[in-house]
Amino acid sequence: MKRISLFLATNIAVLLVIAVIANILGLGQIADSSGLNLGSLLALSAIIGFTGSIISLLISKRMAKWQTGAHVITQPVSVEERWLLESVSKLATKAGIKTPEVAIYDGEANAFATGAFKNSALVAVSTGLLEAMNRDEVEAVLAHEVAHVANGDMVTMTLIQGVLNTFVVFLSRIVGYIVDKQLNRNGNGQGVGYFVTSIVCQIVFGILASMIVAWFSRHREFRADAGAADYMGQPNSMIGALIRLGRIVPGPLPKSIQASGISDKPSIMALFSTHPPLEDRIAALQHSRH
Repeated sequence: MKRISLFLATNIAVLLVIAVIANILGLGQIADSSGLNLGSLLALSAIIGFTGSIISLLISKRMAKWQTGAHVITQPVSVEERWLLESVSKLATKAGIKTPEVAIYDGEANAFATGAFKNSALVAVSTGLLEAMNRDEVEAVLAHEVAHVANGDMVTMTLIQGVLNTFVVFLSRIVGYIVDKQLNRNGNGQGVGYFVTSIVCQIVFGILASMIVAWFSRHREFRADAGAADYMGQPNSMIGALIRLGRIVPGPLPKSIQASGISDKPSIMALFSTHPPLEDRIAALQHSRH
């Protein structure tokens, strides 16, 4: 619950900060003497909605390395590091993408993929995952992360977040304008009522938008599992890796890359979960065998 609250608060705070900056710079005017200017409002909403998402995407790889302390393998110094590089390279070839950077970070069992572009991504695994799984299972996890990269999931999620943020800003300001006009019929619709109502609506609509983003995130996990099974030539390895994950507690990841992890801790609020239940993922793979 604490992690979900932090995620929602961070996303909504980013929108509010950008909106405040836009108003300070005089870009927040959405109405004139003739009434509400929907074209200007939509343009302003898109700027506010996409700015944070795009910046987050562009710096995602650098931030992930910094937040997790991931060590990128450039010159392997052990058999394990050499095997990781070779495995990711082989999977990337099957996926038709350039080999991502491969990294290891200290932590409990988890793995993630991130990066703004398919051909300059990062795939990282934790020391806990390497200790908890055999090589076949680890390779399946790597295949899952490579599938995320090949599917362009990071860009897709950024676009979805940007579109939803745009509508959050757009609709909250329309509601604010309507409320303010009702409170002050002689005003321009941008009085105190407008600012208070638009902020409240932005928070409420932001929470609803986060549910939609989480739904897309859960959906893409099934696609990544299926992609991993395809790269591995059969679903058994991925099924085995998911079963193993069900027996251990997944390590926490920073909010910026939480949705890109192989697994996440179950949430008491399923609508905000970035990953579907492991049982559902296993069942989907088992169904694909028939």
